[in-house]
Amino acid sequence: MIRALIAGLAGLLLAAQGHAQTAPAGVEIAAPGPLGPLAGTLLDPDPKGPLVLLIPGSGPTDRDGNNPLGVAGGPYRQLAEALAARGVATLRIDKRGMFGSGAAIANANQVTMADYAADAHAWVEAARKRTGRACVWIAGHSEGGLVTLIAAQNPQGICGIVLIAAAGRPVGTIMREQFRANPANAPILASALGMIDALEAGRHVDPATLTPPLGQYFPESVQDFMIDQMRYDPAALAAKLHLPVLVVQGDADIQIGVGDAKALAAAAPGAKLAIIPGMTHVLRIASGPGPAASVATYRNAALPAAPVLVDAIAGFVKR
Repeated sequence: MIRALIAGLAGLLLAAQGHAQTAPAGVEIAAPGPLGPLAGTLLDPDPKGPLVLLIPGSGPTDRDGNNPLGVAGGPYRQLAEALAARGVATLRIDKRGMFGSGAAIANANQVTMADYAADAHAWVEAARKRTGRACVWIAGHSEGGLVTLIAAQNPQGICGIVLIAAAGRPVGTIMREQFRANPANAPILASALGMIDALEAGRHVDPATLTPPLGQYFPESVQDFMIDQMRYDPAALAAKLHLPVLVVQGDADIQIGVGDAKALAAAAPGAKLAIIPGMTHVLRIASGPGPAASVATYRNAALPAAPVLVDAIAGFVKR
């Protein structure tokens, strides 16, 4: 839910401001949600080609890949448009309770990973009905990779999956690593690690007891979701799959490492692995090495989706 915050707490604020974007091309479609419809955008350049459902990453990330906590320029929209140029259709979506899917649930924080996986299946069925395709590919980015793995445990209607910058270890393990990796977190590290221990054990933490500013980033309203998310082991889920799997990871990603991608690829039977030089967590190529260059891609709308990423996905789903 807040993996992006952990990686940057301060760093994302250093990113350059992006430019305003025009509305993306495509057709608005809907899928059934718990209380109201889920909303998405279908971009379908070739009705006979493959269709990829894009599952968003953590927190308030919209269907275009923007997040008010630090990501701009529409990286998912950029990826969708680049795939369209290769004859690959995409369906990018707003998560239940957020943005265009706001009516689907009263409180966007009152969800589970299983809920998101159920929504993925609702989208698969809506897309198949709308387009007449026999099956749909699912591509999950970051936290969306875990949603994809959970959804793929029931392969009905799913051609295969693509895991993009997805964790290969439980989220608690990733969180500890990310907190420890940032020297600026030293004053809050003990408090953060204690909080993670408690959440993994299924216990809530009073935000008032956390060292500032942790309390504002980990309010009680998101802790049920985090406790639920921490129950899952992505590699264990990957090992149970009987679908084609592509794992894609950038080596300039400061949130998820190449080791996670290798763990997923090793666990999933027959999986293909693509490591993309210079690609950051937001699917763009950094201008150079180091965290500052990676962070600079988060809001830079002038940077396109990494061409090698587009090639890898298009080649995989069109093979």
